[in-house]
Amino acid sequence: MVSIVSLHGGNKIYRRGAEEVHALRGVTVSLYPGELVALVGPSGSGKSTLLNTLCGWERLDDGTLSYGGTLADTEPADLPWSRLALVPQTLGLLEDLSIEENILMPARIAGNLGTQRESARELMDAFRIDHLARRFPRQVSLGEQQRCCVARALLLAPDLVLADEPTAHQDAGFTDIVFDRMRELSGRGSTFLIATHNPDTWHHCDRVLSMSDGELHPGAPEMIG
Repeated sequence: MVSIVSLHGGNKIYRRGAEEVHALRGVTVSLYPGELVALVGPSGSGKSTLLNTLCGWERLDDGTLSYGGTLADTEPADLPWSRLALVPQTLGLLEDLSIEENILMPARIAGNLGTQRESARELMDAFRIDHLARRFPRQVSLGEQQRCCVARALLLAPDLVLADEPTAHQDAGFTDIVFDRMRELSGRGSTFLIATHNPDTWHHCDRVLSMSDGELHPGAPEMIG
């Protein structure tokens, strides 16, 4: 099976004066259609750096990156939202747009705004933010903002979703709602890589990858010692 995205021998070093921080150390990973994969590890282990290099927000110092078996010859961040969508920790909502307008932004960029309005409303209903459609991000809770951000990423049912702590501000009930929706989309072929600190979410995923000191390992942390 051809992978959705593959990274081989990925290295990333941050330099702080004379100090070198090895955020990624020879990371090799492939993600396949329909997978829902948890990426776990302590703060500073390299999880966010891995997501940022996969989406093109940061350049690798060494290694190769491919999408659908083709080496990336353009910045991955230039891929359309139907292929690659992000749920950043910072959320990145536009404060001058309503909740509904934020969710619809990928459709506006893609030029199919009219055909996606019903999908946006269905997502808002599923995430229980439909009553907030006309409000602005500053007028809703952080948890509601986060569900808006996830809905925005899922709107066009992208091939690949990279999500950095997408349920960090949710209680257990809303966490299950978010993961149920991601599982529904993975059943249709979308692939998810989800960085999370919460072991209670791992049962939602097909497999778990662990990071420590920039290295990637298969399995949960207790499995690799």
